Amino acid sequence: MSNDTTLVLGATGKTGRRVAARLRLRGTQVRAASRSSRAHFDWSDPSGWDPVLQDISAVYVVPPSVPGPVHELAARAEAAGVRRLVLLSGRGADTWGDSPFGLDMRSAEDAVRGSALEWTVLRASNFDQNFDEDLFHAPLVDGELALPAGSVPEPFVDIEDVADAAAAVLAEPGRHAGRTYELTGPRGVTFAEAVELISRASDLRITYRQVSPAEYSAALVEAGVGEDDAHHVAEMFVLMERGLLAEPTDGVAAVLGRPPRAFEEYVVRAAAAGAWRS
Repeated sequence: MSNDTTLVLGATGKTGRRVAARLRLRGTQVRAASRSSRAHFDWSDPSGWDPVLQDISAVYVVPPSVPGPVHELAARAEAAGVRRLVLLSGRGADTWGDSPFGLDMRSAEDAVRGSALEWTVLRASNFDQNFDEDLFHAPLVDGELALPAGSVPEPFVDIEDVADAAAAVLAEPGRHAGRTYELTGPRGVTFAEAVELISRASDLRITYRQVSPAEYSAALVEAGVGEDDAHHVAEMFVLMERGLLAEPTDGVAAVLGRPPRAFEEYVVRAAAAGAWRS
């Protein structure tokens, strides 16, 4: 295996599988690793990391939801001869205070910045695809999305743009070294507006209802989410309501030389694919 191979962690996940495919289209050799891949990688088992890191030039890192492991990964990557790390982080990771989300993301960012390797951090807003691949999908299919989100808009970013940006950074050594890019969509969209756009494009009766953080947390627990996880997800909406991350950025354009995809474009694609039909 050439030492020009790029390791993609979380290769079966939302961004990882897209990044791996884009790199292959560029002609880059890819080692796709996850808990279920032939190249096995498990954040909870560092004893298995070294073989996966051998003969690798760059690593796309999707960090785990606990602080700490990325520090050890960076050290092992350096020892293995890896030259570059590209980290997927969260938009405004340094504005989230002592929330678990903020602590996890800052720990991962500190790990790559503190390493001796060339690094780039991609801080992404909430994905458009959260509405058809994640937590919001099932409620939308059932006809109502109830969240503790008010009138503060969110500049949702299309995950396809995030994957395009990650692939570009990974394929262009040196150009993005030491840079942190905040990736957003072109404008802020409230959750109520997002649901209205989805309803209209899919020609389905889907509504949005605002609830309190406590109500939302209780609903998540009833749906089978652990109490701590439910509380942390509800807390994220409370932090979003501060409006610190409501403004869009030029991060996508800075990396790709083009504007980000609009939320409406995503909705049209997803509706055409029947994303919200039961």
